[in-house]
Amino acid sequence: MSFKYTPNTLKKLEELFDEARYIIRYEKGNFNSGYCILEERRVVVINKFFSVEGRINALIEILQSITVNEAELSSEGLKLYKQLRSEPSFGEDTSVQSQMDM
Repeated sequence: MSFKYTPNTLKKLEELFDEARYIIRYEKGNFNSGYCILEERRVVVINKFFSVEGRINALIEILQSITVNEAELSSEGLKLYKQLRSEPSFGEDTSVQSQMDM
């Protein structure tokens, strides 16, 4: 999926997490990967110093590692989720950022 790294794209990803009943918090912290996932509480903490592009990349990487109930998603959220799932890199260890550098 080719998309632009814009605040609108970030907002769509944040809405997708909201529909999946995950809370996104932007906080400062010492995260090796730039984010932290609290599975039991369904909270995602992302480094608040990330740019829009960094936040989008972190959310996409997190989306790969969590379980999303597709029945809870709206039609627009489901469409975005399936587009992200159809990416060849989805579920692999490569990040979107490394693909962008190529």
